[in-house]
Amino acid sequence: MEATSAKSFFWEAFPPMPTCRVYCSPTFQDGHLFVVGGCSQQGQPLDTVEMLDIVSRKWTALPPMATPRAGAAAVMLGKDVLVIGGVDATQSPLASVEVYHADEGRWEKKADLAQASMGISAVEKDGVVYALGGMGADTSPQALVRMYDLAKDHWQPLPSMPTPCYGASTFLHGSKIYVMGGRQGKLPVTAFEALDLEVRSWTRYPSVPSRRAFASCAMLDSCFFSLGGLQQPGPHNFYSRPHFVNTVEMFDLEEGSWNRLSRAIRMRDKRADFVAGRLGGRVVAAGGLGNQSSALGSVEGFNLARKKWEPLPPMPTGRCSCSSLEAANLLFVIGGVAQGPSSAVEALCLQEGV
Repeated sequence: MEATSAKSFFWEAFPPMPTCRVYCSPTFQDGHLFVVGGCSQQGQPLDTVEMLDIVSRKWTALPPMATPRAGAAAVMLGKDVLVIGGVDATQSPLASVEVYHADEGRWEKKADLAQASMGISAVEKDGVVYALGGMGADTSPQALVRMYDLAKDHWQPLPSMPTPCYGASTFLHGSKIYVMGGRQGKLPVTAFEALDLEVRSWTRYPSVPSRRAFASCAMLDSCFFSLGGLQQPGPHNFYSRPHFVNTVEMFDLEEGSWNRLSRAIRMRDKRADFVAGRLGGRVVAAGGLGNQSSALGSVEGFNLARKKWEPLPPMPTGRCSCSSLEAANLLFVIGGVAQGPSSAVEALCLQEGV
């Protein structure tokens, strides 16, 4: 994919969310951004669901969910919003699943998960939802893989992940779901694995070379990236305290190996807990926490062909712990934390013909 000129990127600031929230679950369909649940400013799970029409730039409050939840997975199934798991007001993982029928304007309870889970990673392919991993009621990471058919309202177990984790990054590429990163308790996971949906078996790839908390992952063409994060003290690390890094590690599917890119190809800023995505033929890193006293607003893009990071327009509102979503040639950055919980909704966009 040929990278767009850095000059063609710009930020669009949409009206803020009516309900301020963090750890919400966004999804997108036909010009409408749905923001589901999350934590309130008081730290309580929300049943609130709001929809932004990106053309009219107006928010609509939708009927609330039956179960307030934060840290849920949300995916579109046609025009329906499927919401899976999360945590309730007692910080307990949920097994409950709900679907919002946009045409009818109502919520419907669906078949529960076999085990309660928060931090599930969910992927939709050909009208089927795949829910991977999560954290259970005993706070242990799960290796569960579940497949959901809306017409049958049935969860079918698939072969478990080789490495249990929650909060992982997932990427659909061809007939495979790639799973990267995530957590096991306080420990970041370095496993990199893929589920082949055609033969329903897992492949383990070489692990991410370095273990970093709050790193971000992205995919561009057939390359996977593990970016930045917080480096913890360890046996191969002589630092006496955790420190932010600008590490860039890239796995090329065609070569089947990780490339720890040279120091010259590291990110321009050291950052953790930031948004990573792809837009305009670039891997994008936005916001997060660094060595500054406040959340970062800086944004940079990696041009794969030139093996170079370039500055992109800064975020209107510097934030960390954001929800993000790639849709309709936009990279949405939603909520998060600035000085406190943020209601900002901004999108990195591309100008046409630049």
